[in-house]
Amino acid sequence: MFKKAERKQAKLRLALAGPSGSGKTYSALLLATGLGGRIAVIDTEHGSASLYADIAEFDAMELHAPYSPERYIEAIVAAEQAGYDTLIIDSYSHEWTGSGGCLESNEAVAHQKFRGNTWAAWNETTPRHRKLTDKILTSSLHIICTMRSKTETVQGEGKKILKLGMKSEQRDGTDYEFTVVLDLTHDGHTAMASKDRTKLFDQPELISVETGKRLLAWLNSGISPEARARELLVDALADIATATDMASLHSAFNAAKTIAHGFDELIPQVVSAKDKRKAELDPERKTA
Repeated sequence: MFKKAERKQAKLRLALAGPSGSGKTYSALLLATGLGGRIAVIDTEHGSASLYADIAEFDAMELHAPYSPERYIEAIVAAEQAGYDTLIIDSYSHEWTGSGGCLESNEAVAHQKFRGNTWAAWNETTPRHRKLTDKILTSSLHIICTMRSKTETVQGEGKKILKLGMKSEQRDGTDYEFTVVLDLTHDGHTAMASKDRTKLFDQPELISVETGKRLLAWLNSGISPEARARELLVDALADIATATDMASLHSAFNAAKTIAHGFDELIPQVVSAKDKRKAELDPERKTA
């Protein structure tokens, strides 16, 4: 059934793209600090994130080759289990272009199984990459991914040479997976949104802790999962109260229990409503 669309509270999915020296790691740490809570960093840049330990408090995991999707997934799961709030993946590009990443892995599979046919090999490589994408999208953490951009040098005003970030080093279409994609410039380190579902980045800006706080406010401004569960539970409890027989009561109870799952304070309401209606339908049995 179709129903009215509502914006729910969400976790951040943000990508920072830019050429070398544009400030991707630095900006990611400032954003994460503004989001609050504990910060973890998956560092594929040989410990470069730790150079910024003076601007933010965070824990780092150095991830070395092979940069397979599976190893990224394992690191994300580890961050979730350790109770972090925000995870920075620095850099997401290595999973695609790095040693043991998807491009290199696909070449190997093509020669091993498909007589050098790289197109056929993508039938095995794409599902592996997609599992990582799905993990990023469904994680319980705020996730910030940095991505390298191929650099193009151009001449600006006054014959000044500028470095511009061009296409990100990741799979085509990766930008679509994020809520916000910010492109950083080498000169000035300013960020400009190439994709922005938040409508917060209508002008270029220098990333700061305040940027993270603005994002957090937007993320939390939607309806909370608990509030949504309470809304849905009203109708579910009404279905329990009007159940005409034990079979329909059982069905209504299971539906209500599914809605209340994960919210301990709502479960007693469901059980109480079920016990009450059961007693009404079968007066001789007063217990569940």
